[in-house]
Amino acid sequence: MKRTRKKTMSKTIVNVVLAFICLIWLIPTVGLLVSSFRPAVDILQTGWWTVFPHRDYVTQSTITLPKDTDLRQPIEVNGEVFDDDQLRSGVTAQDGSRLIWENRRARTIQVQQPDWKVNTNFTLENYNGVLTGKSFEIMQADGTIKAQKGEGLSKAFLNTMVVTIPSTIIPILIATFAAYAFAWLRFPLRRSMFVAVIMMLVVPLQVALIPILKDYTALGLNGSYLGIWIAHTGFGLPLTIYFMYTFISQLPKDLFESAFMDGASNFTIFTRLILPLSVPAIASIGIFQFLWVWNDYLVSLVFIGSQPDVQVMSMRIAAMVGSKGSDWHLLTAAAFVSMLMPLTVFFALQKYFVRGLLGGSVKG
Repeated sequence: MKRTRKKTMSKTIVNVVLAFICLIWLIPTVGLLVSSFRPAVDILQTGWWTVFPHRDYVTQSTITLPKDTDLRQPIEVNGEVFDDDQLRSGVTAQDGSRLIWENRRARTIQVQQPDWKVNTNFTLENYNGVLTGKSFEIMQADGTIKAQKGEGLSKAFLNTMVVTIPSTIIPILIATFAAYAFAWLRFPLRRSMFVAVIMMLVVPLQVALIPILKDYTALGLNGSYLGIWIAHTGFGLPLTIYFMYTFISQLPKDLFESAFMDGASNFTIFTRLILPLSVPAIASIGIFQFLWVWNDYLVSLVFIGSQPDVQVMSMRIAAMVGSKGSDWHLLTAAAFVSMLMPLTVFFALQKYFVRGLLGGSVKG
């Protein structure tokens, strides 16, 4: 009984910790999603959590002061006197209401009362401005209309897909072949070559960027999709080979002996046995490789360049942060667009994820 209670308590603690970690990850993600649909003026004035019911000041009426009111002098409102700074930040009157400028230039003041409030102003203009290159108009906090040109992020999204998909499939295919050879075939220098692969795991990719770039320039590969595919494949192969080796090496030896006795070739064994049995491992390492290539900035910048027609999402968003650092409505929409595909890939392959990570961890 005591042992069962202790096991239940341990399981409960683990579940609570995991729930807390998920909550920490979920809160900023929800905030990013909500902010991406909010108008620019709302993002600048209130937090994203105001879309949920909350206590706040709600405008009950509007007071219009005379046009000749001198804002440098004390301002009389409903028999009370305030200064301009108080009305800018909001001041509480004797009756409990809150007075704040609605339009200082037009001399209008909002009379607000505390009440339950929900901000339900949502728009698709943020995504329209980010994905298309067309001009669009947004309302500023002071009520003025500002015209901006869209970012045309859809082109960068397609460029990222063109870069990421081959850069994920090619290294996984090569690594699966190599892992099968290292695990079950006997050939000269097998151990030495495998040790060399393991050693490459600790080599920072930044060390190889300049020498490889010189070779790319000599071969005319710099700035091409073929060049970036080869670069991502080369940098991703060591980890992918090691990961696939740990899984394939633990497959039952009887399977291969039976296949050899039936006259199957190595290629037949690989295609009919290795690939179907390695789906969990392939899915797991595929997620890691996809996320790394999709979010990569440095390798893409070095080998494909920063020209608008070949820019990937990470470079485009980084440029937006530099040029539109205060336009949170655009940055949140762009960030969520960049998250959409990795999340889709992860949730599509999540049922294989844990199985692939645990593959090869238990002997036998």
